[in-house]
Amino acid sequence: MFAARSAPRILNGARAFSTSPAHSLAKMQLIGRLADQPELTPTSTGREMVRYALGVKAGPKNENGERQTSWFRVASFSDGPGRDLLLSLPKGTLMYLEADARMDTFQGQDGNNQTRLNLIQRNFETLSRPQNRQNDAESDRSAAEEPSSGIGAS
Repeated sequence: MFAARSAPRILNGARAFSTSPAHSLAKMQLIGRLADQPELTPTSTGREMVRYALGVKAGPKNENGERQTSWFRVASFSDGPGRDLLLSLPKGTLMYLEADARMDTFQGQDGNNQTRLNLIQRNFETLSRPQNRQNDAESDRSAAEEPSSGIGAS
């Protein structure tokens, strides 16, 4: 005969798949291309950070065969070899990014409150570097293009 299994008990309101309490989570994973070479900039506290923008193509193709590009501003506070690698990446590099996401509200120059999504880099991986380009116009158009095969392909 088969013994009946009892259902798992949930202790003290904890989630069934974890014994730890639920925490807030705002994390993004993106695959896109660098809009420009990352820059090292000082913060108001004197700490240095690397700032860059990542272009991500998504959605259906339009009549020109192109997808809409969303641009994300990213800040990195990493040090050492990771920072050196990030600073050496050229415009158009295809990257995988894991970042913490935060919505910040601030007062703009016109006096109105504005809200902006801020991404703080946690991890990144270089997927491919751009091919040598004949001219900058072609490079500008392809800065956020995804490869035709492999990760990020459509």
